[in-house]
Amino acid sequence: MSALDWLDTTAVTLFDQKIIWSDLLGNVLGLGALAFGWRRSVLAWPAQLLSGLILVTAYWHANLTGGVGKQVLVVAVAVWGWLQWQRGRRESGEVRVRFATWTERAWLVGAAAAGTLAVGLLFKAYPSLSWNAWPDAYIFVGSVVAMVAMARGLVEFWFAWLAVDVVGVPLAFDSGLAFSAVVYIVYGALVLLGLRAWWIESRPARPAPGGAALEGATA
Repeated sequence: MSALDWLDTTAVTLFDQKIIWSDLLGNVLGLGALAFGWRRSVLAWPAQLLSGLILVTAYWHANLTGGVGKQVLVVAVAVWGWLQWQRGRRESGEVRVRFATWTERAWLVGAAAAGTLAVGLLFKAYPSLSWNAWPDAYIFVGSVVAMVAMARGLVEFWFAWLAVDVVGVPLAFDSGLAFSAVVYIVYGALVLLGLRAWWIESRPARPAPGGAALEGATA
């Protein structure tokens, strides 16, 4: 059995849902990427990159062109984000985070709306590319927008992931995919922890009595 064949075999059955190795490994690495992102570790990006590569090979082997295309874009954004964080560490010694400007927020929301519309129409035109056109487009585009915001060190990255979870959890339960729903719930817990950490880190230092800045604004 080749490695690609192995990725398509059942790893475990949970909640009456058969979980194949590619899905299991992809989800574990995706959770790892969020956990590393919470800690502002550059390892978040190789974890996301490896997750995408596993799913690309699995979808390619299964002749699922739509899945391949989506994961290729995820891999490309992961490479770009990795380079962004590495450059940030070289320039300042750490990955700095901040709140987006209102202009940046408008771009993120506009890109998410336009991207969801475009991808949703594409999925509707070619049903073989997606299991459920509009929710799939929303989750896919929202995930990519979140990754872009993460690469730029924007706290809004976590809000984008929460927006994805709000749709992903009930949709998975409604579709009978309990394991996928549980994964989204775990994602949500990590997102809340990461949001708190980045929020605290992005707060400006408060002036102390005597004019010095208090360092308690960072985590």
